[in-house]
Amino acid sequence: MRLAVIIFLLGITLLQFPALGYPLLSQQTNSTNRSIDPQTSAEDKKIYAPDSPWLILPLLSSNPKLATAAGLMTAYLHKFDEKSRASLFGISGKYSSTDSLVATIFAKASWKEDHHRLVTSLLVGQINNEYQNYLESGQTVNTQDKIRAAVFRYLYRFGGHWYAGVQASLTNYELLGKSAAEDELLDIVGLVGYESKGIGLAFLYDTRDNDFKPMRGWYLNGNNLAYQASQGNGAFSIYRLDIRNYIPHGQANVLALRQRNQWSYDAPKGAYSPVYLRGYTPGEFLAQYMSSIEIEERLSLSERWTSTGFVGMAKLYGDGADRYDNTNFPAVGLGLQYIMKPAAGIVGNMEYAVGRDNNSGFYIKMGYSF
Repeated sequence: MRLAVIIFLLGITLLQFPALGYPLLSQQTNSTNRSIDPQTSAEDKKIYAPDSPWLILPLLSSNPKLATAAGLMTAYLHKFDEKSRASLFGISGKYSSTDSLVATIFAKASWKEDHHRLVTSLLVGQINNEYQNYLESGQTVNTQDKIRAAVFRYLYRFGGHWYAGVQASLTNYELLGKSAAEDELLDIVGLVGYESKGIGLAFLYDTRDNDFKPMRGWYLNGNNLAYQASQGNGAFSIYRLDIRNYIPHGQANVLALRQRNQWSYDAPKGAYSPVYLRGYTPGEFLAQYMSSIEIEERLSLSERWTSTGFVGMAKLYGDGADRYDNTNFPAVGLGLQYIMKPAAGIVGNMEYAVGRDNNSGFYIKMGYSF
């Protein structure tokens, strides 16, 4: 834990001292290179003024899936016009103590006075896992996941705070046991990899004042993906609903609430709904349906620092849930954040979360969890 804190603080320190010789972190004196929201307070503008549009942040996580993984994220921040949200373009990579490697290229863009929004990413990786009591089988299983995935979502604002659009996903996911016995167990529980191409619709209602560090507002996103039949798997569909509310109180404090759902229909078990809570590894606990709720208190400590405390509960139900003695998955945790780009609301985030059955996770990443 001490090493993780040192890594977090070192990354933040490098961002504050461009004179150390890192060209990507050099200060910008040309005002066209800065994206200062006109709504930003005078104090925040003073803090933001010398910042570079580049972000460099060390990444660290420790959980049952990737063991201990470290990496780096580099991104470029840009604002296409004053009424659009901040856009982010970047690349990240992580390597773990289990010889797992994951790399991602991503983009999150808003333009034409926020009438157009785009989110897209490309992910490749190989993840070596060791699961204790895998899917309540009573056995320890070592698996190797090979994954290549691309996702795309485009939204158009058709009125007020309402958006509608399309999304697509291309996934090639291979799940292998590391021995004949482990392959047999995966076959018994019916968990297999899959190759799929999906397309669907997305709707969004968004009154948040900021994408990365919202202080107030509502966020409601509903979407689906309909996947084609391929490689022995029939056609299947996945539906998601994500509702969030941000309530300001006190001196720059925020109470954040989230209710999240995923429902799968006719999906292979490898594409079932996972537990989406900090402290758990997505993919370790699966069932046909998942619903969760999270409550997070975000306290302002100073101009640049915030802290978080959060609790959550997820429930698995539908096909596959009967393999668990208890289908409720609680989580609790704490976090510390440094505001790297005040005007854009981008933070470096360090969190620790604990779930049931000795599940836990430690993370250094960009942004709040929601």
